[in-house]
Amino acid sequence: MVSVLPPPRRILIVDDEPGLRQMLQISLSREGYQVTSVPGAAAAREALRTAPTPFPLVLTDLMMPDGSGLDVLQEAKLRSDVTEVLVMTAHSSVEAAVDVMRRGAYDFVQKPFVPSELAALLAKALEKRELVSENQRLRAQIDARRASAWGHGAAMKRVADLVARVADARTTVLITGESGTGKERVARAIHEGGERASKPFLVVNCGALPEALMESELFGHARGSFTGATARHQGIFRDADGGTVLLDEVGELPVALQVKLLRVLQERKVRPVGASAEEPVDVRIVAATNRDIEQDVADGRFRNDLYYRLNVIRIAVPPLRERREDIADLATEFVARFAAEMGKDVRGLLPDAIRAMESYPFPGNVRELENMMERAVALASAPLIGPGDLPQPVSGHVAAVGAGLVELPDDGCELDAVLAEVERRLLVQALERTGGVRTRAAKLLNVTFRSLRYRLAKYGMDPADASDDPFDDEPSTRGR
Repeated sequence: MVSVLPPPRRILIVDDEPGLRQMLQISLSREGYQVTSVPGAAAAREALRTAPTPFPLVLTDLMMPDGSGLDVLQEAKLRSDVTEVLVMTAHSSVEAAVDVMRRGAYDFVQKPFVPSELAALLAKALEKRELVSENQRLRAQIDARRASAWGHGAAMKRVADLVARVADARTTVLITGESGTGKERVARAIHEGGERASKPFLVVNCGALPEALMESELFGHARGSFTGATARHQGIFRDADGGTVLLDEVGELPVALQVKLLRVLQERKVRPVGASAEEPVDVRIVAATNRDIEQDVADGRFRNDLYYRLNVIRIAVPPLRERREDIADLATEFVARFAAEMGKDVRGLLPDAIRAMESYPFPGNVRELENMMERAVALASAPLIGPGDLPQPVSGHVAAVGAGLVELPDDGCELDAVLAEVERRLLVQALERTGGVRTRAAKLLNVTFRSLRYRLAKYGMDPADASDDPFDDEPSTRGR
C-alpha cells in the first residue's frame, strides 16, 4: 500500500538573526512545514512578490535593520488577505501588540519563545486561514449557483448587481414583475447576501391569507383577544425578528391593513390584536407584486403613502421572453436538480430542445420553465432531453412537421431540427416496438447495427454496456 502524504504547509520566516532562522527552519521542518527563510524586510517583500502562490503563513521579526515587520505584514496582506502573519519581537509592549493586531496580524510573539508553543500557535493560525479560505470558496459557489439560477444575460446581471448593492442596507425594497419571474428568488438573494442571512426569512402571501386572519398572522394576538385565541401568538413580524419578511403580492393587502403596515414601517413596532401596548421589531421588509401598483395608487386601491414607503429601492424582474439568453442556463440547472431528486440518469438537453424553448414565449415565465423541466426529466427515456420530451406547445411545430413532412410551413422551419426530431422519434419508436432489442430495431429501420449505434449515441440514447447485443452488420438494405 502506498501512503499519500498531505502537501507541506508553506511558511516564510523573516529575521535578521541567522541562528534564529536556522533553529526555526529545523524545528518547523520537523513539524511538516516547507520553510523559506530570508534575512530582512526587503528580501521578505521580494519573496512575497515573486512566490508563485501566496504563503499561507508568515513569521516575521518586528524590528530589522532594513525595515519593519509591519512592512512585511502589509505586503503579505496585499498579496493575499487570507495569509496569516505572526510578528515576533524582543521589545514587547502593550501598545506595540495592539498596533500589530490592529493592522491585521494573527498574533504577537515575544522572544525568547518555546518552539513547541510557537508550533501550536502556528497550527491555530493555519487552521483559521483554512477556515477563512473555505468560507470564501463556499461563498463563491453560492454566488455562482445564484448567478446560474438567474441566468447570465445582461438584464439579470443588472438585477444581480442591484441585489448585491442593497443586500446590507436596511432600506425597504419593492420587487415588481410578472407572475413566475422569480421575485421570491430575488428577495431571498437580498436576505442571504446581507448581514441578516443567519436570521429568519419568512414569506407572507398577502393574496392567500383570509382578510379576517391577516392582522393576527402578521402582528400576532393576545390570549383571549377573539374567539379561539386560547394562547398568545407572536405573529410573523416577531417570528422574523432580526431577519427579513417578504410581503408577496403586497398589492392584495386590504386598505385597513395597509394603514397598520405603514405604521410598522415608520415606528418599527407592532401592536398584537387585543394587546394594549406596542412591541418593538427588527425586521427588514421586502415587498413584491405582479400588479401595476402605480395604477392601483391612482385608482385608490393602494395607499400612496405606503407605496412611497415601500418603493424606496425598486427592482424590476424582466419576463423570461425578454431574456431568452437565460433559458439554456435555467433549464440546465432545473434538469440537474430534478434528475438528482428523482435519481434519474438525465444529464442535460439536446440543442434542438433548447432552440425550441428559446422560440417559445413562456407566458408562465421561470415557473413554467421549471415545471416543464420537472415533467421532461420525469418522462425522459434517454440521458439527453430532446424536443419530443417537451410539451406540445413548445415542440408542436417541430413535431407536426416531423411527423408528416408533407410540406414546408408558411413561416419556414429549421431543417436540421426537423430532421433530427424525425430521426430521434423513429429511433424511439423502433426500440419500443422491438422491446429494446437493437439488432431487431436496426433491421426494422433498415440500417446496419453499427449505424444504429452511431445514431443512438448522437442523441444520448446508447447505454454504456452493449454486450447483450450481438453484432449484426447485415440488414436487408445497408445505409446510414
